[in-house]
Amino acid sequence: MTSIPALELTAGLRSGNSTAPRLTWYGPDSERVELSGRVLDNWVAKTSNLLQDELDAEPGMRLRLALPAHWKALVWALAGWQLGLETVLDGAQADFLATDNPAGSDGNYDAVVAVALPALAMRWSGDLPAGCLDYAAEVRSHGDVFMPHADPDPSARAVLTSQGRSVLHQDLITGFAVPHAEGARLHVPADAGLEAVLANALGAWHQGGSVVLTHPDVPLTDKLVADERIHGS
Repeated sequence: MTSIPALELTAGLRSGNSTAPRLTWYGPDSERVELSGRVLDNWVAKTSNLLQDELDAEPGMRLRLALPAHWKALVWALAGWQLGLETVLDGAQADFLATDNPAGSDGNYDAVVAVALPALAMRWSGDLPAGCLDYAAEVRSHGDVFMPHADPDPSARAVLTSQGRSVLHQDLITGFAVPHAEGARLHVPADAGLEAVLANALGAWHQGGSVVLTHPDVPLTDKLVADERIHGS
């Protein structure tokens, strides 16, 4: 099987100290979600399997993330990358759309997936447009281990940055991720935007670190810094 950095990263999440926190989310209304490496990899695997087995996603196809900087958006990006998809972060056309606003989706897609953002959501609240897939209701039925049906192409594009720069799958860490110190417990504010959050998270995880992601309405207090042991850069 061809290896790409995203596959190596998810393998690292489930090996070594896989029970240590890798992603902690602080959302509105006192919401706090903590994912260990093993749990994060589990979410990513289930999402990749949903894409591959239910939506017939294949390497080289395009996945648009019309999502805010949120822990579920990071799961979706990793899932697409380890499958060999190109992650689209702007309004460009794509094969698949993952969105928290399916009623406002534009363009033609092979599939539209509604992503409910509340951590405990078991299904989308309210009505969905015809043909729209409910991520919360469907993802849990998919396998905990991802086995790709086709090898990803390391020389295919993984992401197009906001500066218009193409980054290939093989260069995802060296050409897109922001370098961070080994083992950093990194704070990343969601209001930095999804691209910046993804780049910083990849850089931290690549060095065995972890990420504390905070919603724009959540202030970074001294207590939060101390409680989460935020350190490094």
